[in-house]
Amino acid sequence: MTKAYRIVRAIRHAMKAAVAMFAAVALPASAHTEPHRLPPTKPSVAPTADTAAATPVATVNAFHAALASGDTRAALGLLAEDVLIFESGSVERNRAEYADHHLGADAAFSAAVRRTLVSRAHGEEGGAAWVMSVETVAGTYRGRAISNRSVETMLLRKVGSDWRIAHIHWSSADIARK
Repeated sequence: MTKAYRIVRAIRHAMKAAVAMFAAVALPASAHTEPHRLPPTKPSVAPTADTAAATPVATVNAFHAALASGDTRAALGLLAEDVLIFESGSVERNRAEYADHHLGADAAFSAAVRRTLVSRAHGEEGGAAWVMSVETVAGTYRGRAISNRSVETMLLRKVGSDWRIAHIHWSSADIARK
């Protein structure tokens, strides 16, 4: 058994445990809520919340596409009402708080940079799913050159036949230039 294989197995085991804990704590509290669908503010090539939420990965991809196109209503429509977002040491505890604080800046940043997927792992267990991505992010934002490695974890919850993002954890670091 190679070291890489053991690491992948350990990560999968940890994610299954995290999803089980998430399902035990977060899903019962929200099982009675219906999805809150917000109409897009402008036509977009990105899938809407209604069509993009068929799989966890499609939901995550649609969320990023909506941000990059500036379609903040579609992005919000893919989030659970009680989404918990960790980013750069701060916490936003629901969709409304995210909309009031960082959504606009996240959309502007996403429109200004190019994201390149390096790796992705995903899975689901019952009504919960996870999508873990590593990307490089490059471009110019607010006059500053961006060259980052971004790590993202999204936990999703099944709502009816759709998936909604219930937790996001973003972190990034500058890529060392040599």
